[in-house]
Amino acid sequence: MAYIIPQSLILILAIFSLFTSPSHSADPDPLQDFCIADLKEPISVNGFPCKPPSNVTSDDFFFDGLIKEGDTNTPFKSSITQGNVLAFPGLNTLGISMNRVDLAPGGLNPPHTHPRATESGIVVQGKVLVGLITTANVFYSKNMTAGEMFVAPRGLMHFQLNVGEEKALIFTAFNSHLPGAAWPSLNLFGSNPPVPDDVLTKAFQVDKSVVDLIKSKFGR
Repeated sequence: MAYIIPQSLILILAIFSLFTSPSHSADPDPLQDFCIADLKEPISVNGFPCKPPSNVTSDDFFFDGLIKEGDTNTPFKSSITQGNVLAFPGLNTLGISMNRVDLAPGGLNPPHTHPRATESGIVVQGKVLVGLITTANVFYSKNMTAGEMFVAPRGLMHFQLNVGEEKALIFTAFNSHLPGAAWPSLNLFGSNPPVPDDVLTKAFQVDKSVVDLIKSKFGR
């Protein structure tokens, strides 16, 4: 006689499988206490190879790169100081990193995406318009001041614009030690080799003269 599994047991097994299934976080979970990146070696699937423990020092666990104000004398009047694994090897395999965003009055952190991480941020100083666009082409935004926090889900287009009369400062955090960033304006009009003009004129429904003008802004 065949044994019929009770529905309650099936439900319990289904729930248990949810808690025991592999993690789908941005970065794989580490398998050791720490893995200080050896940046001299090529990156692998789970990050950089580990520095030998005998060569690890206290300095490997600390980073002061976000202290200094960035130079906002740029075309976008903004500066991004990265605190990822390339700057802070102690983050290797830990699935976290941070950036410092400095914005002069009118400064913009241009629309961009992070292909490997969700971004959260807090406005430390100034007044900033933070906006994001969903895959359904819905635009969400808010004028934010010091102490307010925002989130940009992984892969969604977002930006920060200083709408105040003084400089603004934002600290952002990511659930990846190397979140990556893609800026459509730079990628499309400043890539090497360049995207064919025929693609850009059709995509943006403009004449080649407009494409050439925009490319010239990005050194093309």
